[in-house]
Amino acid sequence: SLSTRNCPCKMSQLPPKSPLASLVSDGTNSRIESLDNLSMDSFWLEVENIKQSAEAEQEECSLADVKTQEEGEAEAEWLQDAGLSDLLGDRASENDNIVLLSTLTKTQAAAVQRRLDTYSRSRRRKNKHPVRDVRDIFGVVSSEETAAEKEESRPDQLWHNLRTSNVQRKTQDYSCTVRNPGKEEVFNMDIAYSEQAAVLLKGSSFLPESRRLKDGNALTKFKIPKGRLGVTRIGDLSAQDMKKIPTLALIELTALCDVLGFELKRNKAAKLKTTEKRLFGVPLNTLLENDQKLLPNTKVPLLLQALLSCLEKRGLETEGILRVSGSQTRIKSLEQKLEREFYTGLFRWDEVHQNDVSGLLKRFIRELPAPLLTAEYLPAFAAVQNIPDLKQRLQALNLLILILPEPNRNTLKALLEFLSKVVARENNNKMNLWNVSTVMAPNLFMHKGLPNKIPEGKEKQLAEGAADVVRMMIHYQDLLWTVSSFLVAQVRKLNESNSKRYQFCDKRIKNLLRKIHADKDKVEKNQAEPSKIVKVHASLLLKDSLEVHLNNATRVADVLRQFQKNLCQNGWNIVNTVNLLKCNNSMECTNLLLYEVGGNIGEHCLDPDTYLLDLYHINPHAEWIIKQNPSYPRML
Repeated sequence: SLSTRNCPCKMSQLPPKSPLASLVSDGTNSRIESLDNLSMDSFWLEVENIKQSAEAEQEECSLADVKTQEEGEAEAEWLQDAGLSDLLGDRASENDNIVLLSTLTKTQAAAVQRRLDTYSRSRRRKNKHPVRDVRDIFGVVSSEETAAEKEESRPDQLWHNLRTSNVQRKTQDYSCTVRNPGKEEVFNMDIAYSEQAAVLLKGSSFLPESRRLKDGNALTKFKIPKGRLGVTRIGDLSAQDMKKIPTLALIELTALCDVLGFELKRNKAAKLKTTEKRLFGVPLNTLLENDQKLLPNTKVPLLLQALLSCLEKRGLETEGILRVSGSQTRIKSLEQKLEREFYTGLFRWDEVHQNDVSGLLKRFIRELPAPLLTAEYLPAFAAVQNIPDLKQRLQALNLLILILPEPNRNTLKALLEFLSKVVARENNNKMNLWNVSTVMAPNLFMHKGLPNKIPEGKEKQLAEGAADVVRMMIHYQDLLWTVSSFLVAQVRKLNESNSKRYQFCDKRIKNLLRKIHADKDKVEKNQAEPSKIVKVHASLLLKDSLEVHLNNATRVADVLRQFQKNLCQNGWNIVNTVNLLKCNNSMECTNLLLYEVGGNIGEHCLDPDTYLLDLYHINPHAEWIIKQNPSYPRML
């Protein structure tokens, strides 16, 4: 059991305990010293408000005891989450999921191999029969020498020592420079992040920042270069394909952390008591299940949509919105009233003060049974602050966003979009990017369900680091909600491998992991055709398909314009037939989208700048279908 003193629900100490301390690097101080001149008053004021709110309700903790994982246990859980649970059994070849191995890069395969080796060693030790202690025969050896040898022989300690020495060596080798905030930098998503990091480290050309810029306008601008296949956003892939992304992203994140010398730590989900409430303190999945009975296809809880909508209408220009707290008594009363009246439609939002609404918003986030960033990966989000380079911090965040369950990811995106709107009205509400980040960080990174400790003297550093992570998520959210091209390519390979039903022999698994990158070094000789005539379907719009002549310059946008032009020239009234858009010979096709369906992909909404002949060579067996652009207007 946990005492009141150690219970984060009470928040009896300032600063309170939070998962911000999950990874503390000695090199972090130098990178965020520039934030010293920037007030953290908003952060600590928010912490005090959270503390008072918790004490007023006299909440009781219902946390499960956190048990120390034995050697190999963490690796086993990682392999399961990475979709490689078949490697844990004695007959791994019987499971088709092992085809995932065939899609891995060199660094990803190395990450899998490390964890498999650690798991295998621990398993052999557990299965080994105990032998008589040598000290019973030859006496006692020097305790200091034995302890040192034992410590060095532990695999986890070996990895820790290796990582620590690597980090120290790399930090000494790198020159500390500051990025030019006015310059737009390329954010490459074609090559796996871990492979990019390995190349940079090998060449000693990695240039971490010596400080972090606190001015939102001075943040480095990144541009994702559009390749011939365009850019894929979260939401462009089918649910079937998106299910494959989290496992691939987890493997890539682990490989990236291995290359950088950081350990990827995770929590176990704490078991909390169930609640009789319908809105606050209810799991996201349960909220969405209830909401979808009222409004099918709801992706963000209706209550959160209502809170954000109310604030957008009446609170964006309110000075100190989010920072100035409403009355705790009124907020608690409003929560109870919402529980009774929200789903009946009787609740009057126009009668609620906007500061109370912002208090309800933050309370909704804090009261979730599990953190919005998930209990498992909250330490990883907090640890991002320890990565020296901004671009690599964003790479890690991008992968973490992809790992999140869909309800958490959609809810987080809705929140970040609102916070971005608050920042955009800075001249009126006096809330700049850093102010918003410092206020929201405690609500995202402190959770009553996770017992954690903050090392003495690290409070300010960890608070600033958490606020910096929130700031990055707000400012770079468009980049973070992009599915990297290399992950899409891996999904295609995974689909192809599954269709061929690869069978692997258990004895060949390690050889496969070590040699898995061999084929990737070979240049694929593509029998590229200079032109091609294909059929584009629009079954919901027309009975006949459209024949399109493709060449190296044909893009998706060109096909959509050609489609609309043909409709207009043939006099089809598409407003009356499909309620699509009015045909006025304007050549606009903003309501039309082209989808790639089948072949080595489930369904893929194509970027307008995708070159179709290149896509045809990548996936010649797919169908191309024109559909209306689905709209998801904010409800309430």
